Amino acid sequence: MLGVVAAVWLGERRWRARGGAPGTILDLAIWAVPFGLVGGRLYHVITDWRLYFGPEAPNQPIEALFIWNGGLGIWGAIALGGVGVWLGCRRRGISLTAVADTVAPGIALAQAIGRWGNYFNQELFGGPTDLPWGLEIDPGRPGTVPGEDTYHPTFLYESIWDVGLALLLIYLGGRFGFRYGRLFALYVAGYTLGRFWIEGLRVDWVGGVDHAVELLGLRINQWTALVLFAGALVYFWLTRNKQGEESLGVPAEDDGDGPAGEPAEKTGADADADSREKAEVDAETEPADKADAKSDADAKSDTDAKAEAGAKSEAGLAGDAVRDAEGREEPDGALDPAHDAEQADEEEVAVAASESEARGR
Repeated sequence: MLGVVAAVWLGERRWRARGGAPGTILDLAIWAVPFGLVGGRLYHVITDWRLYFGPEAPNQPIEALFIWNGGLGIWGAIALGGVGVWLGCRRRGISLTAVADTVAPGIALAQAIGRWGNYFNQELFGGPTDLPWGLEIDPGRPGTVPGEDTYHPTFLYESIWDVGLALLLIYLGGRFGFRYGRLFALYVAGYTLGRFWIEGLRVDWVGGVDHAVELLGLRINQWTALVLFAGALVYFWLTRNKQGEESLGVPAEDDGDGPAGEPAEKTGADADADSREKAEVDAETEPADKADAKSDADAKSDTDAKAEAGAKSEAGLAGDAVRDAEGREEPDGALDPAHDAEQADEEEVAVAASESEARGR
């Protein structure tokens, strides 16, 4: 359980650093842990069925359900736990590969912590060894050899390997920005590589007999490690062209993160995706908007021109009327009395001169 807590803590920090909503990894863990426990137990019972079934089985068949007695297979736990995460991601509307990349270092850290349970249970150790770090096992424990006191601490080997793997994944993720499930593929490849080696040192003795299932000289867990290692490398190669930041997905409404009826807050990556989508839409509609604006401007220009012409026409008519009125007005002098008197005097003088000239002739 301590390993689960560590994995959730580290996963939450990494998810929020990518712009994800707080609490997402914890919610997904609620799905993953029960599925993982069932899957781990199923794998253990299927691969070590002789411990519970058959005439020489040391345990009763019902004890296959006693998960508290120990016995979990990491392969089954990850496989069925992954199904739980997938269901949780579908419910929340977020990317499964983005989640997988985020929690990969945390899973390795959880495995490193969980392996110490083998130490306290004195189980799944290796063969006898004289190395200074050899593990002392109580005499009479299943798997011990008479006359031998120390054995390979395979739990310690795997724990150290997993811690180193977690640190390496954190570095690679930050240095190269592996996304789209590629960092998780590196986790699978790294873990299976170490597990193949360590599995060859382990013994699963019960009653002096190694009950590990073998095929063509390799334990079944080694075959599983080989298949998963190859699959992880193939996936990593096929996704080599996927670069850049991966969208975390669109959170679903009413998922328990906020008030009912209100959509959950979008993550930073989602907001960037929305901005890019809006920019693309604006780029597509910009020519049409410009054409509409040009049509409106042309129509307005025509209207203004017509209005101006009308105004000029009205102004011209008014000017003609004024000029006609001015043309019909009498000279200013016609209404001046002094001018009239002067004109009359001139006429009288002219008449008198004419009469005088006539008498002289």
